[in-house]
Amino acid sequence: MSKLYVGNLPYSFTDSTLEELFAQSGEVASSTVIMDRDSGRSKGFGFVEMASDGEADSAIEKFNGHEIDGRPLKVDKAKPKPDRDSRPRY
Repeated sequence: MSKLYVGNLPYSFTDSTLEELFAQSGEVASSTVIMDRDSGRSKGFGFVEMASDGEADSAIEKFNGHEIDGRPLKVDKAKPKPDRDSRPRY
């Protein structure tokens, strides 16, 4: 499995809208639009897990820079989440 970061999403996107879009490039294992905890609105980015590296590469090629509602998507391999314990504490 390969996890992708998807940025500059239209604020109207939901998990299922994101999944439907990326299903055009292969099997989607999961899709999540990140929501603001307080307002409940989309933060304009999300993550998609593709079933294989090949499908992930295909999705990056197809959707990076692809415009939806006048917004060019930013699609790239997701970076690992930083370890919360390694951040400096002040």
